[in-house]
Amino acid sequence: MASVRTLLRARPWRQRASVSGYGARFAAPTEHVQHARTEQQQQQHFFSSMPATSPASSANSNYIPGRADAAGTAHYAQRFAGQTAVGHFRTLRATPQVGDLIVSSLGHGTYLGSDSDSEDREYMEAVTRSLTLGINFIDCASNFRNMRSEVAVGACLTRAIKQKLIDRNEVLVCTKGGFLSFDFREDIEPRTYIDDTYVKTGLFQLNEFVGGCHCLSGPFLKNQLELSRRNFNLDVVDIYFVHNPEIQLNVVPRQTVLSRIKNAFAALEECVSEGKITMYGVASWNAFRTNSSAKLHLSLEELVHFAKEVGGENHHFKVIQLPFNLKLQDAATAPTQTVRGKRMPALHAAHHLGIQVIGTAAINQANFMNCFSPEVRERFPEIGERRTEAQCALQFVRTTPGLTLGVVGMRNIMHVEENCSLFRYPTSPRQ
Repeated sequence: MASVRTLLRARPWRQRASVSGYGARFAAPTEHVQHARTEQQQQQHFFSSMPATSPASSANSNYIPGRADAAGTAHYAQRFAGQTAVGHFRTLRATPQVGDLIVSSLGHGTYLGSDSDSEDREYMEAVTRSLTLGINFIDCASNFRNMRSEVAVGACLTRAIKQKLIDRNEVLVCTKGGFLSFDFREDIEPRTYIDDTYVKTGLFQLNEFVGGCHCLSGPFLKNQLELSRRNFNLDVVDIYFVHNPEIQLNVVPRQTVLSRIKNAFAALEECVSEGKITMYGVASWNAFRTNSSAKLHLSLEELVHFAKEVGGENHHFKVIQLPFNLKLQDAATAPTQTVRGKRMPALHAAHHLGIQVIGTAAINQANFMNCFSPEVRERFPEIGERRTEAQCALQFVRTTPGLTLGVVGMRNIMHVEENCSLFRYPTSPRQ
């Protein structure tokens, strides 16, 4: 059995964002971009053969067609009949166009790691292994490793589909937009790049660019979606998340931020109509877990109201992400949301509002590894005597009522195999 400590290291310039307080990624300072160029020039880039499609293009015949759908995801689950326990695969309600999707109890996350070819290769191999062991949910963001996570996932999917390991309609691919990131394939100077690429082209005004890292303008999000489609080499992204919109509440008036979120939803409804995404959501860190009096609080009921205003009763705001693990349980325990005048935890509110919840940071980036008490381990007898700390943490997430699935970052094949070994154990809800 592999060690449970996840050996993931952040980039040297990673820092906590002053406008958010919870680790948003800034664009790299000039000196680090120059350092990355030098490193790139010393080696043949792993993805040098990937097509340099213009991000302004709304369609590309070279993209892999299709999207996750009910038939494909059900077929994927059926392939693991007898290998996984009842409850590993569960339903994610989608849209009438694709039907209800069958998803794995764990999703493969791609957040951490340095901007290097070697880690690109590790992610490719790890995601491929996940696909062969029963994970059909992949989570990315355009700013994860300066787009490199998206490109690595795209290369992995392209290869897996070509080799007939999977079909496109069997796998959900999700990404996020909101944080500006630099394209690692381009030789740039950050300030000039931002001005030329975004301001002069009208993708955002400077007053919409918050904290030097974040934007919610509709044109910007549409541009970021095009970049993600190119990076993935996919015609359709299954779920597109507005990434940590609450970050702006630290420095922008609340009503302005709420207006921006509503406009972002309107832009994403247009993307659904254009056939570029299946549905959308909000990926948060603090928004839904903090009390209504907190600066970073967002009301899920209010966001659903916005979605109905811009998309009607059949809107496509279907999913939220929030952190949930053995250490961060407030989404299930703290009454931070109000629905029809009644206070309740975020998981309960989402259920009442018809929104599905995906838990992120399922092992808290390994921050509580090697510190479990015997009492914690004893809470998970169903997964065997040789259970590891990571397996206990993931089993907690898998068995929490109200969570559709949990996302865990994995860049090491041994960790993939350790975590996926859970799938043969039951997932009866843990009260």
